[in-house]
Amino acid sequence: MMLTSKPIHLGTLFDDLARRGSTTAIRLSRPLDTAPEAGVELDVPSAAALVRRFAGWFAEAGVRPGDRVAIAKRNHWDYVLLSCAAARLGAVPASLSAHLAPETLDTLLRRLGPALLVTDADLLHTARSAGRDISGRATRTLVVDGARQGELSPADLHGAAAPPPRRPHLDAPLAIMHTSGTTGTPKLVVHTTRTIMRRLAGFESHRWPVLGSRRDDTVTSSYSYAHGRALAWTAGVLWLFPEALSVIADPDWEQAAPALRRHRPTTLEVQPATLARWQRHLDREGDLFARVRLFVSTFDAVHPSTVRAFLGASERRAPVWMQGWGQSETGPLTFRFFTRRSLAERQGADPTTRDLGRPIPGRTRLRVVDQKTLRPLPTGETGLIYCRTDALCTGYVGEEGRWRSKLIGQWWNTGDIGSIDRTGAVRLVDREVDSLTEGGCLEIEDVVDERLPQVLECVVLGVPDGPPVPVVAVRDGALDVGAWKEAVADLPEMAEPVVVDWEDLPRTGTGKVRRGTLRERLGLPRTAAGTGKWT
Repeated sequence: MMLTSKPIHLGTLFDDLARRGSTTAIRLSRPLDTAPEAGVELDVPSAAALVRRFAGWFAEAGVRPGDRVAIAKRNHWDYVLLSCAAARLGAVPASLSAHLAPETLDTLLRRLGPALLVTDADLLHTARSAGRDISGRATRTLVVDGARQGELSPADLHGAAAPPPRRPHLDAPLAIMHTSGTTGTPKLVVHTTRTIMRRLAGFESHRWPVLGSRRDDTVTSSYSYAHGRALAWTAGVLWLFPEALSVIADPDWEQAAPALRRHRPTTLEVQPATLARWQRHLDREGDLFARVRLFVSTFDAVHPSTVRAFLGASERRAPVWMQGWGQSETGPLTFRFFTRRSLAERQGADPTTRDLGRPIPGRTRLRVVDQKTLRPLPTGETGLIYCRTDALCTGYVGEEGRWRSKLIGQWWNTGDIGSIDRTGAVRLVDREVDSLTEGGCLEIEDVVDERLPQVLECVVLGVPDGPPVPVVAVRDGALDVGAWKEAVADLPEMAEPVVVDWEDLPRTGTGKVRRGTLRERLGLPRTAAGTGKWT
């Protein structure tokens, strides 16, 4: 078989890596839910064998080319292996986070109409307790840790052989993943081999300076592996043959710390909400990050104090933080680097990481348009950000009209508000749906984080006919009112803060605060000053 210089085929990814002689160790924080007997140490050939095993399961369960296989289970890296197995059959994997509310999960499964649902007993029980029998949305259901009558278990499919691999057309649907759903029901995003493997994973499979994985790297991640990022990350990293790929499935420090201790990372990609939780442990166990040369943050905005704290924990001479901005529909659009020096120069003057850097050269283009007329705006003015990229998804399952409505020719409406300066640098203000009449909620949140270390999270919610409402999660359950008033004295007027516990903030699988759900809990209007038209 002819191998290319880039990862192309999702279904045979691990077979292709094995043929290339990969020696990368795959280290897991806990055993895979789908193969607990495999333990916590894998290599590429054993991962390839697991993909073939799962493909055999799916074929025996009746999955055929073109079918959809929905995957919704406890978070772990086996989302990637199960997706590879479905793609090997010519089927289309659809990864759904177990963090989705039962009614949301039910809605997405109804849109998908999968031939097979791969899930676990706990998720089924949670959905049924909420009055949703999600197994009824699929032709058959495979429960990876035990099944009731009418459902399949791995034991029922044991020993089934995987058919020869099939490879879809470059522009045929390859994988489906959902958006974060911070403001409502997530969209089901369709990617192809061309968009996610060639454009996204292919870009990461180059040995770029600083960013590219090195032969002696331990490349560590901790995020929602239901996210499409997991496919591009796995393929791009493994194609460069690092010493080890380390997966931390559970963000809780009690589970994460032992894995970090056993396998000290040299590059680290973690969703920002998890980093915020880990940050409070740096005083006692910051040495776990001493070897990190590169930190990567995606999925959501990250506060400057978090970036500063982790860069300070590294014992490298010049560690780097790469912040990427993009969407499930587009992949990364811009990136920016932070160093200890660059943060020190900005501290106190402009405490924000909302300056997102510049478009990826040769891969993305950006422009800002007027929110009402959709006509391009002059440099420096604030409006809706549109992008142009060859990695754009090809549609939304069950919502094709919604997808088309966000396109003007080949330009895609990101739904974000921001500006682009004369150097091409992007500054993010807000999501359009969350926008305020004065200032930006994201920047206010950054300032509060910088000025009040006791605040674990500040979420500013705009309302149509009054000052925005700050929702504040604090370290000890009580907010110093005097310190709060002093910290926000020069900011746009806000209502009195609502104090909550960290655990009370509803979150998506990638750790973003579900602002729409939070609004409902607080009895606030569904939208702020924004229209919500571009979500």
